[in-house]
Amino acid sequence: MTMRRVLAIAAVAAALAAGALVWADALLPPDFSRYQHRSAVVTDRDHAMLRAFTTADGEWRLAATPADVDPRYLVLLRGYEDRRFESHFGVDPLALARAATQWIMHGHIVSGGSTLTMQAARLLAPRPRGVATKLIQIVRALQLETRYGKDDILAIYLTLAPFGGNLEGVRAAGLAYFGKEPARLTLGEAALLVALPQAPERLRPDRHPEAARAARSKVLARLRDDAIVTAQEAEEADSEPVPDRRLAFPFAAPHLAAHLAAASGGGEIATFIDGRLQREIEGMARGEARWFGDGANIAALVVENATGRVRAYLGGVDFFERRAGQVDLARSPRSPGSALKPFIYGMAFDDGFVHPASLIDDAPTRFGDYAPKDFDRDYRGTVTVRTALVESLNVPAVAVLERVGPMRFVADLRQAGARLSTRRLAGAPSLPVALGGVGIDLADLTMLYAGLAGGGTVALLGFAPGPAAPKHRLMSETAAWYVADILAGSARPDGWADGIGLGRNRAIGFKTGTSYGFRDAWAVGFSSAYTVGVWVGRADGSPRPGHYGRNTATPVMLKIFDLLPAEPPLRRAPPADTLIADDSASLPPALRHFVRQQDERPSMGVTPPRILFPADGTQIEATPAGSGIVLKAQGGRGPLFWIVNGQPLGTAGLGADLFWKPQGDGFARIAVIDRDGRRAAIGVRVNSGQ
Repeated sequence: MTMRRVLAIAAVAAALAAGALVWADALLPPDFSRYQHRSAVVTDRDHAMLRAFTTADGEWRLAATPADVDPRYLVLLRGYEDRRFESHFGVDPLALARAATQWIMHGHIVSGGSTLTMQAARLLAPRPRGVATKLIQIVRALQLETRYGKDDILAIYLTLAPFGGNLEGVRAAGLAYFGKEPARLTLGEAALLVALPQAPERLRPDRHPEAARAARSKVLARLRDDAIVTAQEAEEADSEPVPDRRLAFPFAAPHLAAHLAAASGGGEIATFIDGRLQREIEGMARGEARWFGDGANIAALVVENATGRVRAYLGGVDFFERRAGQVDLARSPRSPGSALKPFIYGMAFDDGFVHPASLIDDAPTRFGDYAPKDFDRDYRGTVTVRTALVESLNVPAVAVLERVGPMRFVADLRQAGARLSTRRLAGAPSLPVALGGVGIDLADLTMLYAGLAGGGTVALLGFAPGPAAPKHRLMSETAAWYVADILAGSARPDGWADGIGLGRNRAIGFKTGTSYGFRDAWAVGFSSAYTVGVWVGRADGSPRPGHYGRNTATPVMLKIFDLLPAEPPLRRAPPADTLIADDSASLPPALRHFVRQQDERPSMGVTPPRILFPADGTQIEATPAGSGIVLKAQGGRGPLFWIVNGQPLGTAGLGADLFWKPQGDGFARIAVIDRDGRRAAIGVRVNSGQ
């Protein structure tokens, strides 16, 4: 009975002790706050570093896992620090016994007996050395082993191990001392990184290279004696040079990286940036800025048309420039000059009152108190709309905007995602918007042009992986094709059409812009695969006389296109119902010559046309099997000419109905024009119910 009672009491005591340990483990889990508070690292599409940031406490603490490190380094680390790492339970009794024996025999600590798990526990919560600290580390090591796998524990060490100064983790050390990721270490480099955490400040190679060399030799000698490396490998590794300075971390796309890091909680932040392209553009832009020699700066974006992903982002040429280097010039609202004109004409094509072959007058004209002049202070007389846009004539653009409506124009661009700034306007948006009287940044302007390249649908730019942005139809596919076809005829800068520009196997349509006083020079172009936006100017907005979009920004844009992957020189085929006309005589009478509303001929008391059905702004149901949607109009002088989404639909007499069969769901712009050129237009949304 006595023995049974003793055994029972022992069993109860063991159960209570086990329960107490479980309770203590749950109540006092390891503190992972240091491990979780890592540096933000912004990477390119191949997960290579673009830019890293120190933590709030000033450390370079870059996350690393065993998969990120050269396998040879892990072999050396385990061989030198913890040969039984894979088999022990967090504590190595043999190593502790050896350390205790050495302490008793020598009177001081010869080896600590710490396993990699115990070191990971110490790095999670650093404390002053001592017996009590060692006991705490043992308990924490046991906790780690019961909670996590070996690779997880090793990742803690690889991320938090000190390597001198404010370098923590093997990735930070590899980049700072060797300029490479730890996945590509030589044997000598790996041995040095195994040695440094023993005494990181005393062995810092950038301050104490000889001490670092001696520590590396010690590591290699022991690994040679333990047959982990051969004598020849140890000798060759020991002959490698030891770095005597710290290298700068990668530093590409710094402005974009700053935006993304500010919105994150640290860790790795993936982007769609092409790292090679980004660095090539940055180098080219620095050379261009030096060539300007007047303090000019450059911002640029490259967007992949099919996906809307940003492949390169330049917010400025010198991030460390004292006055404004950290200002992101790709997101600074500026006057776009004439760069918004293509969208005015696109909306006009949708409204159906002009066509690229329509004639339009470029002559001295007053719009109330506003009398715009062309850039060269001259006028061309009567030209086609195509010529007016290619040559960026001001009076025709203002006249067309007057018909489109400046408030509607600004509202439509904003609805598409463009953040237009109107804070400097004295009142509502008005006609000067056509010539740059509104603010927009390069990122949003490039986004709009990517929408042109994409057939008239605009989506917010994609900088990092995540849900795809919804697309917004800014104009019909036909209107976008008209605009793109016109811009494909834009003249290259002097020296590019003959000489430098010959042999370029890429079709590019582009538009330039110059703000008042030569403050901002713009060029935005698109090919079948990419859209490139460029801004050139001074960060403080001061004038640069003689520098305008065509001679300043366009060459930079074309050089960026030359850095992009090759693509066939194909232009998008016109939509099926596009009205192809070589001259105005081939157009319906109502589209042959655009005239301002107040200049239209009197109609002998006849009221202007108006659309009775459908009603403006409504959603209409259309069934594929039906005869179509009836279009009704009243007023005007017949016959009436109907246009839907920029495409001629047909002609009907006064009082006669016309039927329209939509080709799909979405927004549609319906216009009717009478014989005298007067028009009415509405917008509806079609829903087939499918």
